[in-house]
Amino acid sequence: MLRSLASLAQPFLLRLDAERAHELAIEALKTGLHPRPGTITGPALQVSLWDLDFPNPLGMAAGFDKSAEVPDALLSTGFGFVEVGTVTPKPQDGNPRPRVFRAPQDNAVINRLGFNNQGHAAVRARLMRRRQTGIVGVNVGANKTSTDKAADYVAGIETFSDLASFFTINISSPNTPGLRDLQHAEQLDDLLVRCVAARDAQQDKGLRRVPLFLKIAPDLEDTDLDDIAQAVTGRSLDGVIVSNTTLSRNGITDPAIAAQAGGLSGKPLFHRATVMLARMRQRLPADMPMIGIGGVESADTAFEKIRAGATLLELYTGLIYGGVDLVETVLTGLTQRLEREGFASVTDAVGTGMDDWAARNLSP
Repeated sequence: MLRSLASLAQPFLLRLDAERAHELAIEALKTGLHPRPGTITGPALQVSLWDLDFPNPLGMAAGFDKSAEVPDALLSTGFGFVEVGTVTPKPQDGNPRPRVFRAPQDNAVINRLGFNNQGHAAVRARLMRRRQTGIVGVNVGANKTSTDKAADYVAGIETFSDLASFFTINISSPNTPGLRDLQHAEQLDDLLVRCVAARDAQQDKGLRRVPLFLKIAPDLEDTDLDDIAQAVTGRSLDGVIVSNTTLSRNGITDPAIAAQAGGLSGKPLFHRATVMLARMRQRLPADMPMIGIGGVESADTAFEKIRAGATLLELYTGLIYGGVDLVETVLTGLTQRLEREGFASVTDAVGTGMDDWAARNLSP
């Protein structure tokens, strides 16, 4: 019944203002009005990294549950993990509305939200009240008005080290002025030194060593990837996430939507983000995990991300158009695709198409 109700609600939500629809989706998750297949897993889907056992490789990307209101409800829909945030030290409203624009004919969204969230204190209080187990990462960012953005990331690590399954250092949103500058070699190295030191200081206090991921943009040159790979490996980060939204408008058919400022996500991002994923995979140690994001909306797109080099996957925009049932659909289809291609597990398939994807042009 819940499955059919969720399917029926999807066209209604798509007729509403995009942010209002998002707010209603959060409320539905809070009240339990959503499909709850529980953990979707199986030998082919299980992934073990560090001290974490992911029941399946598909996670809810940051941006949906910015203030950690419904992580356990999301896990109950079948996700193998959830990433909350981006969360900043101080609460902030983000950019003026309207700031989210759907392109339904292209299965895409452009947003310029600007890290709207309720801040460290509110998110910490909610995560402390969690009664369920499950892997929940925390995506940390910097306030728009901060004069020392690296200090905001350090504060996030210090605030959530006893609660986060992993951290994502988000320096790739296009909607916070100056944030993407942190991807440049000198600033990035300084940021990573401080973040790693903050993580290690918490470990010295007896807390668990929390893995650190760096989330990068898809709008980088190969020389930028070289610098990022050098910084990530030199500073002993645990993984890289590719990618955030793009400033490209390739694949958007409505000129009015294409003219909106902000980052593009969804189906048109898939090709670019997957090429960048493979190029970054080539530059990193073979055993360093990567999370692939951008245009995951089916078992086939999930499988191609894995072939390009992703150990884990995340989606968000696909859920807007496919509904919450998409989680089970993707994972069921991925299991079948792995078996059909002769892979015993996700891990066996990681990177098997890396060189093919890396050689492709950024525009299909």
